Amino acid sequence: MIPDLGNYATEVLTAYALSVGLLVGLIALSLRRARKVRAQLAEVEDRRNRANV
Repeated sequence: MIPDLGNYATEVLTAYALSVGLLVGLIALSLRRARKVRAQLAEVEDRRNRANV
C-alpha cells in the first residue's frame, strides 16, 4: 500500500523518517521530564508531611 513517489521517494521517505524520529525524541524527553518532576514532587510532599507531624 505504499504510494508511488516517483523521483522524490528518497526525499519524502527521509522527511517521514526525520519526522517520526523527532516525535519519538520529543515523547522520550517528555516522559523523562515527567518522571523527574514526579520524583521532585514526591520529595517535596514527603518533606511537607514530615514537617507537619
